[in-house]
Amino acid sequence: MRRSNFALRLAPSLMAEARKLADSEGVALNQLINVAVAEKVSTLRTVEYFRERAGRANRRETLRILTRAGKGNPPQEGDELPPGWEAKSKKRNTAPSR
Repeated sequence: MRRSNFALRLAPSLMAEARKLADSEGVALNQLINVAVAEKVSTLRTVEYFRERAGRANRRETLRILTRAGKGNPPQEGDELPPGWEAKSKKRNTAPSR
C-alpha cells in the first residue's frame, strides 16, 4: 500500500480531544485520524449509493412486491417478537406531550 503525507491543521481544542480519544482507545493519533477519515468516506459513499439506487427505483413494482410479501408463508415457530418488544416499540414511538 502506498502512503502519502498530508499536513493537517486542527484547532487546538480538537487536537487535544483527538489525542485524548486516541490514548483512551490505545491507538496512535495517526491511526485514529485514518479510521475517522475512512468512516466519513464510507458514510458519504453509502449515502450516494442509496440516492443512486432510489433514483432507479420503480415505485409501482415495489408496491406490487410488498402486497405479496408473506402471502402463503405463515409465521413459523421462532418468528415471534421478543418479550416486551411491543411495549418498548410503543414507548419509542410516543412523542412527548408539550
